[in-house]
Amino acid sequence: MSDYIIRATAAEGQVRAFAATTRELTEYARAAHNTSPVATAALGRLLTAGAMMGIMMKGKDDLLTLKIEGDGPIGGLTVTADSQGDVKGYVFNPSVMLPPNSKGKLDVGGALGVGVLSVIRDIGLKEPYVGQTILVTGEIAEDLTYYYASSEQTPSSVALGVLMNKDNTVKQAGGFIIQLLPGASEEVISALERRLGEIDSITKLLDQGNTPEMILEHILGDFGLEITEKHPTRFFCNCTKERVEKALISVGKKEIQEMIDEGKTIEVNCHFCNKNYAFTVEELKEMLEKAAR
Repeated sequence: MSDYIIRATAAEGQVRAFAATTRELTEYARAAHNTSPVATAALGRLLTAGAMMGIMMKGKDDLLTLKIEGDGPIGGLTVTADSQGDVKGYVFNPSVMLPPNSKGKLDVGGALGVGVLSVIRDIGLKEPYVGQTILVTGEIAEDLTYYYASSEQTPSSVALGVLMNKDNTVKQAGGFIIQLLPGASEEVISALERRLGEIDSITKLLDQGNTPEMILEHILGDFGLEITEKHPTRFFCNCTKERVEKALISVGKKEIQEMIDEGKTIEVNCHFCNKNYAFTVEELKEMLEKAAR
């Protein structure tokens, strides 16, 4: 198993934790979208968060969408994940280039600017659950920490990181989410806060060869860590030519007729995985018949 997520509890059920290594899925996304280093870092962080938050959902058909829209040059990001560890996403402006921030790191916060984070959970009810918060720093992990505290009243510590190679491929990617559950004692809360204040950056821990298990052991080892599940995760897009055809049929007869009148093969692009699907005039005529039924 290359990319995977660990689920764990600690402090006799007062703490729950998730940790992930996501180098391969982040590299897949980088190659698919030809992202710049700062766009790769932003997308890799949000994909990692999406993968961990996705497996927190219980239903097989539950879907999570994370959306960030900002006034910075990257424009925004969208990631969707399911409860099985599959995640996909894209960047509005994948080629954005920025100088490093004051700490010499990729300036994800500068790329996103001022904006809004939306968390949308579709769990099969009439309306999906939507939570929104402002971007506090644009660094994504801090924004999700703030989201959990303000929208879900769940004290959490979120860490997300992407480390690039000199050739702009992905060297390391991963993260963790540690949450205090209702009824956590003051003793556990202050001890955990102290411990979290002592740890290195997530990218440093990954680059030192730490696995998700070792990272959680490093943070929660003194709290009686109990690993309950190891789950594979991957970049997976469920688009197919048939699905794209259905979407085209749904735009209506008038629009399909206009495409036919142009007399050329059309190409439809999937935002999530950047695949192109070609439809000939003959195929469009068949679709027009289906739309008329």
